[in-house]
Amino acid sequence: MQAVLDYLAQNQNRFLEELCAYVRFPSVSAQPQHRGDLLACAEWLVQHCQSIGLKARLCPTAGHPVVIASTPVVPGASAKRPRFLVYGHYDVQPPEPFELWTSPPFEPRLEGRSLFARGATDNKGQNLAHLKAVEAYLKTNTPLPCDITFVLEGEEEVGSKSLGDFLLANQAELACDAIVISDTGMPSKKHPALTYALRGIAAFEVTLHGPARDLHSGIFGGTVDNPAMALCQMLGKLRDKNGRVAIPGFYDQVKPLAAFERKQFARLPYKESDYKKLLGVKQLFGEKGYTPIEQRSARPTLEINGLTSGYQGEGSKTIVPSWARVKITTRLVPDQNPARIIKLVQQHLKKLCPPSIRMEITAGHGAEPYLVSPTSPHAQAALRALKSAFGCEPVIMREGGSIPIVNSFKKILGADALMLGLALPDDNAHSPNEKFDLDCFEKGQVMSAQLWQELSK
Repeated sequence: MQAVLDYLAQNQNRFLEELCAYVRFPSVSAQPQHRGDLLACAEWLVQHCQSIGLKARLCPTAGHPVVIASTPVVPGASAKRPRFLVYGHYDVQPPEPFELWTSPPFEPRLEGRSLFARGATDNKGQNLAHLKAVEAYLKTNTPLPCDITFVLEGEEEVGSKSLGDFLLANQAELACDAIVISDTGMPSKKHPALTYALRGIAAFEVTLHGPARDLHSGIFGGTVDNPAMALCQMLGKLRDKNGRVAIPGFYDQVKPLAAFERKQFARLPYKESDYKKLLGVKQLFGEKGYTPIEQRSARPTLEINGLTSGYQGEGSKTIVPSWARVKITTRLVPDQNPARIIKLVQQHLKKLCPPSIRMEITAGHGAEPYLVSPTSPHAQAALRALKSAFGCEPVIMREGGSIPIVNSFKKILGADALMLGLALPDDNAHSPNEKFDLDCFEKGQVMSAQLWQELSK
């Protein structure tokens, strides 16, 4: 094992060069003009995996390809030998707005111990850390105590549209004891974390239709209902003064937080003044009775993501708009069901909508919440690996975001996911000036190397 750790320490400069090459691909899955870039990035990954000793191939899908890479077969190995799967993604978020970047998003820039580039932390740096750990085993001829398969997809940022079908078609090959995912975060480098729960999501769009066309507000105003005004009045009734969602039945399926969980949340580093500064707000607002950490990771929410109606250009235009539209998402916690929540929202909005307005509701994507026991043997093994690599007592936490594919892994492969994020709170995932901390990159490799020993015990 020492040979593995020495190899990692001796090759950090090369690993950084390889990460720079990886992030130079503008692999933006949401933009059709980058389809060729996604293919080129996937082909680079296949070649890279082969160069470090993995058996790798490019797997076409209806969308962007999936890269499969596996450790070599061990002659005479027992059929009961542990098998694990590492999941990551090579696609990235759109970099716009470009003017807010200090340097071009696909030209990596090193500043201190931070590498700035789109995809540096989400998710190229994190999945490359696992590849480097396995490389260290293979290049030093150190026996791995388990079989490892990497699944690296190109559609995570657009909902993993093709991966579910891919898992079904390759179920036997991908069968495993557990799945390792580094696509989450940690509170600080002194608080490495195992994320044991993710919020689910339910998205929908509401459009209110009023007059057949935009009307002169002086001539016709006062005789027809204004859909923009009606929409604002309806939306104002979806949340009460205590920060709770005011939709009947919304909280019926919420699994209460255990005392053990709230005690663990209290261990997480948090300073209100720093948090407000990070967010750029003067005052926080959230559901009463819960801490900000609990509010953003373990409680359900309803948020307006976009709101539009009428004239948006320079100057004024005196009209009664013909329509108004809002985009809404709800973040869900165990044991809420996305389909049921969307139904409850629809029913409530229909009651709020005035008869002078026609309402249209379009349901969007949805994903169930995810929860795995933080006390399971695999989870405890992961915590030992984190402690060994970072030299600090790890924490367990819930995370407020959603990774829909973890539920597909559970349903199709029957395996739980261990989410061992290497991203820091200020890494700007999905934002301009995204970065990845190179200490997290290096210690993440050590964590991964230790992980395979711990999981296989």
